Amino acid sequence: MSDLTSSTLDLMNDAIVVEPNTTATACVIWLHGLGDSGAGFAPVVPVLGLSANHSIRFIFPHAPEQAVTINGGYVMRSWYDIKSMDLHDRADIQGVLASEQLIKLLIEQQIAAGIPANKIVLAGFSQGGVMSLFTGLRFRQKLAGIMALSCYLPNGEVLPESLAIENKSTPIWQNHGEQDDVVPLYAGKMANEALNAAGYSTVWKTYPMAHSVLPNQLSEIGQWLSKVLS
Repeated sequence: MSDLTSSTLDLMNDAIVVEPNTTATACVIWLHGLGDSGAGFAPVVPVLGLSANHSIRFIFPHAPEQAVTINGGYVMRSWYDIKSMDLHDRADIQGVLASEQLIKLLIEQQIAAGIPANKIVLAGFSQGGVMSLFTGLRFRQKLAGIMALSCYLPNGEVLPESLAIENKSTPIWQNHGEQDDVVPLYAGKMANEALNAAGYSTVWKTYPMAHSVLPNQLSEIGQWLSKVLS
C-alpha cells in the first residue's frame, strides 16, 4: 500500500463525522489548524443555528502528524510544515500539495457516496483555511463554497497555480480576527485582495477577536452555509 493510500485511509477512517437527523444531501469538510484535531471544531455544529431538519453532513478530519520547523521540529498534527513566519516562505509547498491530494480524495469519497460536488463546502481555520483555499481553487469540479477563516495564501499575495475554471464563480467566505497575533490581519487581506483582483466572488468580514472564532460569527457562517447548500 502506498503512503498516500495509507494516509488517505487514516484521514477517512479517523475523521469525526456529524450526521444530520435526515438523509445527508450536502456536506461540509472542515479542516482544523496547526496542532489541533478534528475534535477542535466538531462542537461548533449546534452553534451554527441550522434548522433542525437540515441535511448537511459535517466531516472533521485530522491532519497527519509531522515535524513542524517553527516549533523546533516538534511532531504535531499539521497539514504542512511551517518553515518560517515570513508569509512568502511560510508554507512548505510540497506538504501543501501532499495534503491537497488527501483532501481531494475526501471530497471524491463524498461524491462517490452520492453527494455531488456542488453540494460540498470545503472549509478551514488557520492552516486548514490555507488548505481549503488552495484545494478548492484548484479542484476540477464545482464546489458549493469555500470557507477560509483566519488564514492566508501559501505564496502570500499570489494565487495558486493551475486554478480550476470550474470554481471561478464559487462563493468564498473569508473571516479574520482584528487582533489576530498568529496570522496577521494583513495576511488575510492580501489573500482577499488577490482573489478580488482575479474576479472571484468573495465575502470578507473581520471580527473583534484574536486567532479564534466567535458565537455570532458562527451564526453568520451557519446562515451562509444554509444559503450556498440550499
